[in-house]
Amino acid sequence: MLNITARSDLMRTIIDTLNVVVEEARFDFNEDALNIRVVDPSHVAMIQMNVDAAAFERYEVENSSLGFDLPKMKDLLSLATSGDMVEMDYDKNGQVNINLGKIDRVIRPLDPANLSPPNVPDLPLNAMVDLKGNDLSQALRAARQVGDLVNLSLEDNLFTVHVSGDTDSVNVSYNSDEVNSIECASPVRSQFSLTYLLPIARIMASVDSVRLRFDENKPLKIEFEFADGAGSVTYFLAPRVEGDL
Repeated sequence: MLNITARSDLMRTIIDTLNVVVEEARFDFNEDALNIRVVDPSHVAMIQMNVDAAAFERYEVENSSLGFDLPKMKDLLSLATSGDMVEMDYDKNGQVNINLGKIDRVIRPLDPANLSPPNVPDLPLNAMVDLKGNDLSQALRAARQVGDLVNLSLEDNLFTVHVSGDTDSVNVSYNSDEVNSIECASPVRSQFSLTYLLPIARIMASVDSVRLRFDENKPLKIEFEFADGAGSVTYFLAPRVEGDL
């Protein structure tokens, strides 16, 4: 059994966030939450998402897994107007029936057996900065004007986003009074691809608290919440080790 009703903006956040990394995803509907883990084909970026049942208007499920074509869902949700609800049920014929306002859509889900979720790494990352999503998004958009690779650095009272190009450079810094918090025992610096960072930065631009955890030449871990804390996202991005081709 699967019968859920959700605000269209909640479903759009879920789909748009996952679509940053993949075009197909397995949704694991458990009794108290929706859990999703995806990794991009090159294994550079990964997302772990959890959405509590409380985030939905109705959440009546038995443990089940369904695969979804994300661009197909995104196209449907683009038709939603403010206040629209999305109703979904999985019928005995193996189809997902979706109602959006006056629209009734039937979707054949993807085989979840072909969409194995990745293992989530347990990373000891010693540096953390918590700042507004818009501040991070603006800094990364400025960096993209100069180059494709961005250097993130952190010390006990300063977080810096820096890019150097052939002729130009961009430097954006926030001191400890301009962010929510900083944890840094010793200065750290690591480099990442803006091709992967910018899409997720757009998603979290309206979030008040975004936590970045990183260390020297280790993956970046970004954490943020949505739906008044009922939904959470952890985004992992492999570093670009300087000197790599």
